[in-house]
Amino acid sequence: YGNDSALDYILGITKEDAPSLVGQHPPPLSAFKAEQDILLGHQPDQPENPKILRIAIIGAPNAGKSTLSNQLLGRKVLPVSKKVHTTRRNAQGVITKDDTQLVGIKNWPKHQLEKTLLYDPCKSLKNADLVLVLVDVSDHYTRNCLHPEVLKCLARFPDLPSILVLNKVDLLKKKFLLLYLVTELTEGVVNGKKLKVKSRVKPDSLTELTQENRKHVREKAKKGWPGFKEIFMLAATDREEVETLKRYLLKQARPGPWEFHSEVLTTQSPQEVCDNIIREKLLEYLPEEVPYTVTQRTEVWEEGPGGELVIVQNLIVQKETHVKMLVGSRGHLISKIAQEAGSDLMNAFLCDVHLKLSVQLKK
Repeated sequence: YGNDSALDYILGITKEDAPSLVGQHPPPLSAFKAEQDILLGHQPDQPENPKILRIAIIGAPNAGKSTLSNQLLGRKVLPVSKKVHTTRRNAQGVITKDDTQLVGIKNWPKHQLEKTLLYDPCKSLKNADLVLVLVDVSDHYTRNCLHPEVLKCLARFPDLPSILVLNKVDLLKKKFLLLYLVTELTEGVVNGKKLKVKSRVKPDSLTELTQENRKHVREKAKKGWPGFKEIFMLAATDREEVETLKRYLLKQARPGPWEFHSEVLTTQSPQEVCDNIIREKLLEYLPEEVPYTVTQRTEVWEEGPGGELVIVQNLIVQKETHVKMLVGSRGHLISKIAQEAGSDLMNAFLCDVHLKLSVQLKK
């Protein structure tokens, strides 16, 4: 590293590493972007009787909103990270099946690191037809009540149909707690009907849950929402439950023109997809505020000699210690980031990817 050189580590990802994907000859970035701009800019290819449903996905940080969105889309185009603001702008995922189109909007809460990232989580609900509230039941500290921002959004749009999705139920060791959680999060009312509770949670467990949440909810504070139409329970690794949710959403669509061409999967540009996927790995492997200070600069995006997509991106850091941190011992960390990011990019673009990352100290 220094003024004239960089630490470069390269890893090629080929379709032998992921035989389920079909290799294609990738166009240059300009062609990728031009095709996406055409699809987003022109009128959608409307079927004879189009139906549409605009879905706002909201929930506490780390509830699994990006993961669920990717599962519904069937491809990983949205980055996933336990840290906030994996992406720098709101993105939409688009699902088109037969004559029906689902447009999903994932929302990010406010965070103090960047003023440009301040975002009102209720904003997208203004144009939504349905709101999906996601709760991670494996999180001991947040599962016992809805996030205050979520409650605020639901209260602002009380007539907007809403559904509750309990995520990662397979990771909940005490399954009998699900009944208590459902009762708390819905205030005992679903689709206008009072829940008939035939069994009770053990007093010790109830006390435990209350203590878990004592820092987040004051006594007598509102915890749940009585306006949910349906409740879904998803396992972290079970695709079948996600398909059940997807079928339900498709049935909720109403007659109306499509907003996007049937070939559009996300409103992100190819460059944004690439940047966000690499950024996801930086957030995962670098501590605290370090990944937020890294500047990404794509130098090369072209077709290689074997038809693979060749991407070269420079990662520019602020301090010499950050260079050593990102490279890792003998280049182990940057190689791992390149491998994982390259695999995800191949999944997103459905072609072979040859990813080269270089780490440079800002001059």
